[in-house]
Amino acid sequence: MASKVGKILVVDDNLGIRRALEILLPMHFAQVKTIPSPATLVSSLEQFRPDVVLLDMNFNTSINTGNEGLYWAGEIKKMVPEVEVVLFTAYADIALAVEGMKRGAFDFIVKPWDNDKLVATLTAARDKARKAMKRDARSESVITAESPMFWGSSAAMKSIRKTLDKIAPTDATVLITGENGTGKDVLAREIHTHSLRSGKPMVAVDAGAITETLFESELFGHVKGAFTDAHTDHVGKFEQADGGTLFLDEIGNIPLHLQAKLLRAIQNRSIVRVGGSEAKPINIRLICATNMNLEQLVREGRFREDLYYRINTVHIALPALRERKEDIVPLAQIFLERFAEKYHRPLTGIAPEAAAMLTEGRWSGNIRELQNCIEKAVILSDGNELTAKDIQLEQAAKPVGTTIKAVSEAEEERMIRQAMDRTNGNISAAAKMLGVSRPTLYAKLKKYGL
Repeated sequence: MASKVGKILVVDDNLGIRRALEILLPMHFAQVKTIPSPATLVSSLEQFRPDVVLLDMNFNTSINTGNEGLYWAGEIKKMVPEVEVVLFTAYADIALAVEGMKRGAFDFIVKPWDNDKLVATLTAARDKARKAMKRDARSESVITAESPMFWGSSAAMKSIRKTLDKIAPTDATVLITGENGTGKDVLAREIHTHSLRSGKPMVAVDAGAITETLFESELFGHVKGAFTDAHTDHVGKFEQADGGTLFLDEIGNIPLHLQAKLLRAIQNRSIVRVGGSEAKPINIRLICATNMNLEQLVREGRFREDLYYRINTVHIALPALRERKEDIVPLAQIFLERFAEKYHRPLTGIAPEAAAMLTEGRWSGNIRELQNCIEKAVILSDGNELTAKDIQLEQAAKPVGTTIKAVSEAEEERMIRQAMDRTNGNISAAAKMLGVSRPTLYAKLKKYGL
């Protein structure tokens, strides 16, 4: 039996569950407190100061989120990041619990629970929380855009690596193209890391996400009083990247009338803050990326030809994951190891049949989709290696049909489930994938209770 150390806060609206845990948990932890709803959660966190919160996923409260467990898990991590959250969930909520772990929850326990597994999970969460408190910082293995580039063994990636070795030390402007999820941002950071500017900042901008009204302010900055709410001077992205690298992602989404302003700054190598008059010189290395066909946009008059040639000194086209099959399993193994550490799973490898099916997967979402698939599989796995069942290889390996017309209801439901899973619940994307309208897909989701 574990020593009685640590404080556990239980939040569950079921009186029977609270009473059962009030008997079980004090046998293993120094202090246990139970509350019936999140109504007093904030005050309990402040007064009780738990190491771990065992949090139910659903309550009868007025919060209209449709997912109270995720909401409150997020709030706990914002208020006290060092406190670990274990989600308490019914079988129907497992998908939500997986999402909760991806957002920072330590683990989840399914009701009805196994006492030994519950205690072991809470003990591990307690130990992590107490270690974090001692060093006043959490240590997690998180996959980010700053993860090192995985080059693999495909001919296409070997060629790109040779190109990178040649261009990285120069100041040549680079245009990176490729489908969503192929790692354009990772490649951009790799170029910066191997450049002579690596000691200076790399500033990344999602150019397509900036609203038109804020475009100039975000990129070029503004002076105090330039517009309503401009209470202080603001340094734009170009100035922030001075001496380093500016990465403009999704550049194909910039409206045509704003492209001229971007071109002017690139050509003049200077910017003027909104509301100002002084031209400020800038010294940047520019890297751009897009998943769009810029040549086609130029022909259609939707992208300036002069801007296209200005940003296209060197063009690197990243291949889709399905075009580099030999790299799929090694990538999956990297993700497995990182997520096994993050989610405290004793996983070491991928079963042969699972590896073979992974290799044949369609992976329309490329590396990002593979990463998401392995992350979910690691969370749900109970063994020492990932199996086809763990990673839901039937969904991953078989392509979604282009239309759901003229198929049986069983096949239709399967295709809809697969499309929703592959698009992470995005109705518009799933409808497009299935070849139907949004209203039609809504009706079919209701029909099958999805």
